[in-house]
This record gives sequence, C-alpha cells and structure tokens, in this order.
Amino acid sequence: MDWPHNLLFLLTISIFLVLGQPRNPKGKKKGQGKPGPLAPGPHQAPLDLVSWAKPYTRMEEYERNLGEMVAQLRNSSEPARKKCEVNLQLWLSNKRSLSPWGYSINHDPSRIPVDLPEARCLCLGCVNPFTMQEDRSMVSVPVFSQVPVRRRLCPPPPRAGPCRQRAVMETIAVGCTCIF
Repeated sequence: MDWPHNLLFLLTISIFLVLGQPRNPKGKKKGQGKPGPLAPGPHQAPLDLVSWAKPYTRMEEYERNLGEMVAQLRNSSEPARKKCEVNLQLWLSNKRSLSPWGYSINHDPSRIPVDLPEARCLCLGCVNPFTMQEDRSMVSVPVFSQVPVRRRLCPPPPRAGPCRQRAVMETIAVGCTCIF
C-alpha cells in the first residue's frame, strides 16, 4: 500500500475511533477531562489513548504507521506539486479529484508524533470536468478530520520538572473538496 492510501486508511480509522467513543447519557453533565493514568514504558502513553486504538494492537503501531507515511512523503521521488491539474492516468484519489490536493508535513515538536502528513489544496477554484481547466466560480476547501495524538506538557522555565503527556484529538486536513 502506498502512503496516500495509508493516510486515508488511518484517518478513516481515526474517525471511527471518535464515533465509537461512548457518549454521556441524557441528563448527565460532562465533567472536565483529566489526563488518564500513564502506562509504564518508554513512551508513557496515557492508558485511555491506548484503549481508543482498538484496530491497532497498540498505540506504538499507530504512531509507527504515521511515521512511515511521513517518511514516504519525505523520500518521495515525485516533485512537490503546486499545479492545479487533474491526472486521470493516476489511480491516486488526490490527483484525480476535481479539487486535487498534495501533502505536506505538519511539524509540531510538542506533539507525539511530531510529524503528521496533512493535505493542502492545489487549486483556488475547482477543475471543470468538461474542460479540465480550473473554474473559479467554485472553491476548493480542505476537509478536516480529528486524529489522536499526545501532547507534551512541560513546566515553563525557570521551573524544572518532568514533562507529562496528555491524549488529545487534533484536527488536520485530510483532503480537499469542491463547494459552490
């Protein structure tokens, strides 16, 4: 499987993970979320984040797959495309879309994983399917999804102390679509 399909697979799994979370029964107010207990190990993953990743045996596998996609993006022999065009010869959905997109690396040193692949729209408008030219009467917009990540929470200087980690859902662009 190539990295665009891996990304779409992971993002689909992330959506199902979010939708599969138990909801509060009617009448009960939601309390303030606190970070869950930490699992022992080198990554100190919160146990509640590990339990979210049911399709993955462990959170490390999920993070490893994201890392592989970022590595494929970095090592891609394909030049970074910034041109608004559709390529019907390719089977990759991001290149065949009427609102094509490319991928860039979203880097955040206070997040685990530090790098996430993120979609960016290649057109301001949308590609007209009849002329195969950009039509600015429509607009290409990113489609967002939430993915589970861990945030490093370190005390601000000059205070010293160990960093903690907190499981959060982060919103990233996963593709682009066309709107009127």
